[in-house]
Amino acid sequence: MKIETLADKIYQGIKDASDNTPRSHLGASIIGHSCDRYLWYSFRWIAREDFDGRMLRLFRRGQDEESPLVGDLRRAGLKISDIDQKTKRQFSFKNGFFAGSMDGIIHSGVPESPLKEHILEIKTHSKKSFEALEKAGVEKSKPMHFAQMQTYMGAMSIDRALYVSVCKDDDRIYAERVRFDKAIYEAIKERAQRIIASDRMPEPMSTDPTWFECKFCSASDVCFGKKIAQEVHCRTCSNVTFLPTGKAHCQHWDAEIPTDAQINGCDQHVIHPDILQIPMEFKDGHVQWKVGDVWVKNGEAARDVFTSAEILADAKGCASMIGDDFAQDARMELGARLV
Repeated sequence: MKIETLADKIYQGIKDASDNTPRSHLGASIIGHSCDRYLWYSFRWIAREDFDGRMLRLFRRGQDEESPLVGDLRRAGLKISDIDQKTKRQFSFKNGFFAGSMDGIIHSGVPESPLKEHILEIKTHSKKSFEALEKAGVEKSKPMHFAQMQTYMGAMSIDRALYVSVCKDDDRIYAERVRFDKAIYEAIKERAQRIIASDRMPEPMSTDPTWFECKFCSASDVCFGKKIAQEVHCRTCSNVTFLPTGKAHCQHWDAEIPTDAQINGCDQHVIHPDILQIPMEFKDGHVQWKVGDVWVKNGEAARDVFTSAEILADAKGCASMIGDDFAQDARMELGARLV
């Protein structure tokens, strides 16, 4: 008898056990993405993907491949360190808000160059993706993986990387050596720091929502204005500045914002101007958004002043409530909020 609900229960259990805390840095694993705006969204925790249990299990399967494959490589004669003995964790680098972790460092034993050190990068692929990799190589078929390795090589001062991939359909293995390119590495670093430091949203890679990369992008609806991002935290606030030192500074409080505090934000949140994309002015001590013919004050909840969550949920509703004593009494005395 087929059990229809068991798979769903498994997926839900994986989902419930997952850690959905966003990472604080812009990762080397995505810096090769084709769109600056997507990277800015990612760093600002805007339009984050909410993966279901099946996808989380698929990601876990890729992670689970790393340890057995390192063992296979060692049995093939490669000398590998997959843990930094100083930190007892994965090898990693951090340059301000730009950071990443690598699968290991090969000290010797790569057949084509047995005495050379290599950065080790392990990936899993579907059959279609694997065959494209075999045909075109990693730089052309997987540019994000290529950029990831260039970043690791530059950060660790190692001029070779070994890309080892496994086909999930039939367990074939593909290996490719990649050379360090300093010009590419410098361009990657410049791009990362530019996106992190940018106070304004970059231009998208295309203005055509039907372009195939945009069509299947998780941020497409927000990017092309089909819906408004609902995230309310420090990284969607106008008051935050990201410093080259890897610290976030709040203009309102004139203080550093710890990462944990960035996730929840505070009552003084003011919507970043590129999220609503409607006229904004600072007057009467408040940022105000023009909704139709009405200016809506944004800030800590007060009479005729609306929180960011209220404005993002229903800006027109906020505008209609201005001057409505009954609605404002409910907001102030009962703590009611527009949702």
